[in-house]
Amino acid sequence: MASSTRSRPRRATLARIGGISVGGSAVILALLIGAAMILGLGANPLDGYQELLKGAFGGTEELAESAAKAMPLLFVGTGICVAFRAKVINIGGEGQIIAGGLLSTMTALAVPDLPAIVLIPLVLFMGLVGGAVWGGIPGALKAYLGVNEILSTIMLNLVAVQLFNYLLRAPLMDPRQIELGTRIPQTRRLSENADLPILIEGTRFHLGVVVALLAAAVAWFFLWRTTTGYRVRAVGASAPAARYAGMPVKRMTMLALTISGSLGGLAGACLVFGSETHRLQTEGFATGFTGSAGFNGIVAALFGGLHPLFTIPSSFLFGGLLVGANAMQRAIQIPVDLVIGLNGLIVVFVVSSNTLRERLSRYMSIAGEAAEHDEAGARRVPAADEAGPPEPADASASDGADGPVRTLESEP
Repeated sequence: MASSTRSRPRRATLARIGGISVGGSAVILALLIGAAMILGLGANPLDGYQELLKGAFGGTEELAESAAKAMPLLFVGTGICVAFRAKVINIGGEGQIIAGGLLSTMTALAVPDLPAIVLIPLVLFMGLVGGAVWGGIPGALKAYLGVNEILSTIMLNLVAVQLFNYLLRAPLMDPRQIELGTRIPQTRRLSENADLPILIEGTRFHLGVVVALLAAAVAWFFLWRTTTGYRVRAVGASAPAARYAGMPVKRMTMLALTISGSLGGLAGACLVFGSETHRLQTEGFATGFTGSAGFNGIVAALFGGLHPLFTIPSSFLFGGLLVGANAMQRAIQIPVDLVIGLNGLIVVFVVSSNTLRERLSRYMSIAGEAAEHDEAGARRVPAADEAGPPEPADASASDGADGPVRTLESEP
């Protein structure tokens, strides 16, 4: 029994490693297809991928740039992991990033003179609140009205974009833009007291990267080391069983989406106050601000096996690919559409590999249970042999106080 108990964590680790290997193979396959596309345009794919790696991981500045690009992916990916454990799907990362960015920006505009030691935590907290509200709405609709969370989160993305465009074209617009008549949809330069500190001088490695790492660690601790996290996972494993055990299923469902949204909102705050312009601006659509982190974060979470800690390296990998792809495009002079297509290929292959990863995990689980069953049977057989043949029954032992026990057949 002890050996089978020890083998379970080992099998779980092997399954996780196998899942990562499947995801890695998907990325390699996508890059091979991308190499064929680059060849078709008359460029050298080896030179291109060399420039990609150099642009992503070639030095301190490149590593810092990749980390900054990975930051929103890690926030969103960690939120996806939390939602997944309750068996809900959050596609609203884009809208939650915008909601967090808007609320944190309005806070910085309202109280710009607060000292940095107060204003920085405040704007980060308000970003978290904005995302939590935007994630809590579909959470409540799912829990209490049965509304499909995929539809509600996607629709709220559109609502967030329109609200974003309206606020930056009217109430939040830089007054100087109005005076000059240029009316560029952006805020004024936000308070310097709210700027996220640069941790490595001369790079873009700022405090937001550290906050993202802490968020992933806290999410892991919440899910596997707290009672509430256990309830969230229990609801995801079997809602009827959790309800029978007295757990608040609806509340846990709403909580999972709220936490997931809050992490997206925190990403939005870090994008605003860790940016080079230190102002919120729009190009009329979400991608100009979010960089598609709301969707790329889902891929990072899937590549990390939907585990908060494994999402850290997967986010850094995808952040590096995004940074390195731009360097490759400049170096070998391929169209930017090909770079977008390459990123799309990686997304498609990684998402598709998730099914294979689940099958691998299921196979290893079944094989492990069969091995435990065989091991238990092997232990029982020697025990039966060592006991020896059964002793013959003593006839007198079956006699009652008044003589032999009468059977049905011996009765007249």
